[in-house]
Amino acid sequence: MQAGEQQLGAAPVNPRKVAFASFIGTTIEWYDFFIYGTAAALVLGKLFFPTVSPTVGLIASFATFGVAFVARPLGAIIAGHVGDRLGRKTVLVTSLMAMGIATLLIGLLPTFDTIGIWAPILLTALRFVQGLGIGAEWAGAVLMATEHAPPGKRGFYGSWPQIGVPAGSLLATATFAIVSSLAGDAFLTWGWRIPFILSFALVIIGLVIRLRLVEPPSFTAVQSRGETVKQPVVEVMRRYPRNILLAIGARFSDTLIFYIVAVFVLSYATTTLGVPRGVVLTGVVIGSALELVMMPLMGALSDRVGRRPVFLAGAGFAVLFAYPFFLLVDTGTPVLIWTAIVLMLLGGHAPTFSTSAALLSEMFPTRVRMSGSSVSYNISSMLAAAPAPLIATALLGWAGGNSWPVALYVAFGAALAFASVFAVHETFRADMDATDEPAVTESTGHATADVVR
Repeated sequence: MQAGEQQLGAAPVNPRKVAFASFIGTTIEWYDFFIYGTAAALVLGKLFFPTVSPTVGLIASFATFGVAFVARPLGAIIAGHVGDRLGRKTVLVTSLMAMGIATLLIGLLPTFDTIGIWAPILLTALRFVQGLGIGAEWAGAVLMATEHAPPGKRGFYGSWPQIGVPAGSLLATATFAIVSSLAGDAFLTWGWRIPFILSFALVIIGLVIRLRLVEPPSFTAVQSRGETVKQPVVEVMRRYPRNILLAIGARFSDTLIFYIVAVFVLSYATTTLGVPRGVVLTGVVIGSALELVMMPLMGALSDRVGRRPVFLAGAGFAVLFAYPFFLLVDTGTPVLIWTAIVLMLLGGHAPTFSTSAALLSEMFPTRVRMSGSSVSYNISSMLAAAPAPLIATALLGWAGGNSWPVALYVAFGAALAFASVFAVHETFRADMDATDEPAVTESTGHATADVVR
């Protein structure tokens, strides 16, 4: 209690500094997470699964990529319990340490040729730890930003930790673009390890920044009143099941878009279309860089017109553009591939992902907010993102190398997200700290306002 009371009497925290700190931390964690995805598409199959065919090796490397998404809900449950009882800061520091150590060890891990079957086993175990770290990361960073945000600006400040995703992707892709240009077998022999080892220096920087953060006033108020919940994950599942389901569905659009564009298309373009890997990497770099500007603009726009209009526009665009996206990629022309990637990221991903931070935060009360937002976010990632490269690769094989089934797959995910958010009433005017309840409907039907249409 005393910690919470102390912070209640502390000087006000600058929300911009908190948002920037959340952005830096999430950028580092997502950099660690995404370099694995890029490595899985380019080299891990050859180095850790060399005894199978290239296609099976690629699928196996994508399977280890998906292991992290299975771990993410577990990380979310742990983070939700700790974050709703002890504080958001504890979760943020621990998650960054777990991610950093696992990433460094992957960079130092011997390959199959050196230690045999232990290589893929250890690789999978370390990827699982990465999943625990990123599963714990998101809600803590988002709530630090939204709960510190001034009234009427939760969308804008909540978008800053979201920017960490394209920023992490940009940093990871740019790093791999540099090391993949190494001559001869240098990249396959040792160059791929550089991005993993460099991450540890970034983690140290992130830890220094995060250790200076303080808990949000809304959480310390709950602590000081003795209103923390003993089992927050159980509580949120029992009282807000509909909001959990809607939040899970809402994230299918941005999740599928990002992992199809950043992971699957990289492999598809290089192996099936024969496009140089640098072409796709360049497109992802351009799109991610532009998202750094687009996402805060979308977050700010949602503070003016609402979360639903911005989100629904993005999900609707993704439904309509999924097929034209692959038509452009299938040309194999660099400019058209870049155009496809940029349009999908700016038109489909940025509007949905930037607004989801504030939207999910507003769907749960302070005492279980981290559990509700974290569990729903990461279950959605497990269901949508984890199998995405595998399903897309299987669909491609089933269609004889034609991409139209993958386009339908992306359109389906975006349509599900559209329907989920369409079923939600607007939350952007809700005062998260004015009442013990969010603007949501509980399963019992007793709540201050109804968020389910």
